[in-house]
This record gives sequence, C-alpha cells and structure tokens, in this order.
Amino acid sequence: MYWNRKVKALLFAVFCMGGFVFLAGFSKAKQEEKICKKVNIKIDNEYNNYFLSESEVMALLTRNGRQPLTGMKKEEIDLKRLEMRIKSHKFVRQAEVSRDLEGNINVTIQQNRPIARLLSTEKDVYLDEEGNQLPLSALYTAHVIPVTSSIVTSPKSGSFFQDSVGTAYLSLLRFIEKDPFWNAQLAHMDIDQKGRVSFLTQVGDQHIEFGKPVHVEEKFKKLFIFYKEVMPVVGWDKYSRLNVEYRDQIICE
Repeated sequence: MYWNRKVKALLFAVFCMGGFVFLAGFSKAKQEEKICKKVNIKIDNEYNNYFLSESEVMALLTRNGRQPLTGMKKEEIDLKRLEMRIKSHKFVRQAEVSRDLEGNINVTIQQNRPIARLLSTEKDVYLDEEGNQLPLSALYTAHVIPVTSSIVTSPKSGSFFQDSVGTAYLSLLRFIEKDPFWNAQLAHMDIDQKGRVSFLTQVGDQHIEFGKPVHVEEKFKKLFIFYKEVMPVVGWDKYSRLNVEYRDQIICE
C-alpha cells in the first residue's frame, strides 16, 4: 500500500511537471507568434533638454522607414541591435528597448546633458558633463555658458576636457552649471593661452578675473559675499573689473 501511494505521488508529480512544461512551451509559442502593433517611445527630459524627437528615434529604429517594426514577429526583432542604433546618436546617453506581453516595443531614452558651448571660428559644439563634444541640434538650443579659448577649441583639442589638465576646467563648468546663482549670473567664460579663466556677467557688466581653476568654491564664495554685501551699497556699475585670483583678497577697479 505504501509503495502504491508513493508511485501515485510520483506519477502525479511527473504529470504536473509535464503539464507545466507543455503550458510554458505553449505560452512561449504564443508569444513568438505575437506581432508588434505599436512602438512606444519615452524620452526623458529631466533637464528640459529637447534634442531628440520621437520621429527621429523612430527613424533610427526603422532605418528611416526601410525596416518597419510594426507587423513583425518576436523572432524577427533584435532588441539589442535596436538599442545600438539608438545609442549611436550623440545626444543619447542611455537607451533600453524591451517588449511587452502584447508583443509591442517599448523604448526608453535618457539624453546627454550639455553644460557648456564651445565657440570658435573652427567649431561650435556643446560640451557634456563627461567632457564629450556634442553637435548642435536643429530641434533645440541649450541655455548653457559659452566658452572661448584657442587652447580648447582648436581642431586638435577634442579631448581637452578629459585629459589631466582639462578635467579641472570641466569641474569648474560642472560647478557653475549646478549652482543656480552663478549659472544665471555668468554670461561668458574665456580661457587664455596661460590657462587663466575670466568671466563676463549678466548683471553689472563686470569682467571677473578668476585665474586657474583651483580653489573654485573659495573663489566663488568670496565673489558671492562681494555681490551680496558690497554691490548693493556701491552700485552694480561701480566696478568693471574684479580679480579673485589670489587667496584672501578681491581686487576691484
């Protein structure tokens, strides 16, 4: 009797396992047969950048309409290849392509974020927070600080902000971009041949001589105190030149 119960239990387990395998296979076959009816595209505009449009992403996915996704079965769609197509776009920082239970394609995109614009007679490009150069876009213009410098914008200096010297200037630009006050107040940044930084301002028309990108927080703290406590008393047009290059002092003219 004991062995009969054991055999029955074993047969039941085998039957259940077989049923599970059958249902899983059936479900998989059904999924494989499902046809893509729609492509859903979500572009993350967290920083109010609009360099990509849904139509542009769709053009990347379908090779400008030559390889449409709608009407295709699951096994005919290579998700990884679609991701690579999207990531080839300069303004795409991250992309994920997946499929839902209905067989439709879902695309999620994070955009690169420009923090400055490099200007010269040779080039006019954006700079992202990693130091990469990005092309301008016909869709959107980012409101970021313009930067001029012959040592930065020459044709051979494409990776300046990523080398051992340039990373300090990139950190300075990151600081400005993240600080609400200085991001609004600084209108232009220049780097001279000796690597010294200077700024033009939005309000007050001052020329700020910042020096090398060292002790950045300390220099901006001095400037902020000056703007907050001195400028309202003497007037915003009193000084045309401010120098914070040297520690513990501000030179005004």
